[in-house]
Amino acid sequence: MSENDAVTPLPGAMPGRTPENAPQPADFAPKDLAKALMRATRTATLATLDRHTGHPFASLVNVATDAAGSPLILVSKLATHTANLEIDGRASLLMASLGKGDALTHPRLTVLGTFGIVAPDDIDEPRLRRRYLARQPKAKLYAGFADFALWRMAVVSAHLNGGFARAADLTAADVLTDVSDAAELIEAEDGAVAHMNADHSEVCRLYATKLLGAAEGEWRCAGVNADGIELQNGPNGLWLPFPQRVTGPGALRAVLKQLADTARDL
Repeated sequence: MSENDAVTPLPGAMPGRTPENAPQPADFAPKDLAKALMRATRTATLATLDRHTGHPFASLVNVATDAAGSPLILVSKLATHTANLEIDGRASLLMASLGKGDALTHPRLTVLGTFGIVAPDDIDEPRLRRRYLARQPKAKLYAGFADFALWRMAVVSAHLNGGFARAADLTAADVLTDVSDAAELIEAEDGAVAHMNADHSEVCRLYATKLLGAAEGEWRCAGVNADGIELQNGPNGLWLPFPQRVTGPGALRAVLKQLADTARDL
């Protein structure tokens, strides 16, 4: 291959710096950790390109995801980051899991891609809005204002730092969920979430505390998809992956019961 034929690295990749064939710790699963961060994170740092000079402009936004995992933001056209995105949609989101001690010992994920506005007449807009507001209920206070709109990122790549000696370059396919065969599940999601919260709130608590080791709290279901279930307690989100992929309501009921039985046995 000639120099002119060299493949351009994906945004955020570290060829020549991140050892490509270096052995990873046995307990480090980059794709699983990246998906968990994307699904559970509720606030992220958004980096856009300043429309005047091209400088990186960082701001703080609340986030959610669509069924495939693509990040969603609800922003005002009066905000600087929105004005930047209107000129150039390229951006990144830093999603971090913070805790006690040095922040750099906790996992964080940089997701890179291009944001596009979700038009009010887009067939997916009502569903995406419901998903966003389920994770950001306080946004209901302003979500209907004329200057606010949903934007969705078309993910290109991601870079995960899971702590010391735990780094990985990831593709969009690594961090997103294929939902091409999950139309029935997507259609049934709203009903499934309402049912879990109305009739099985105790099961949601068991999922969080027994299966994920979270502290006690008013855990509820915030969403389901082919790969897992999102749980939430106030601003705190969790992601519980399914033991097997589901694409319809029947399979969803079966796997939720399987997880509930496991949680009760612990």
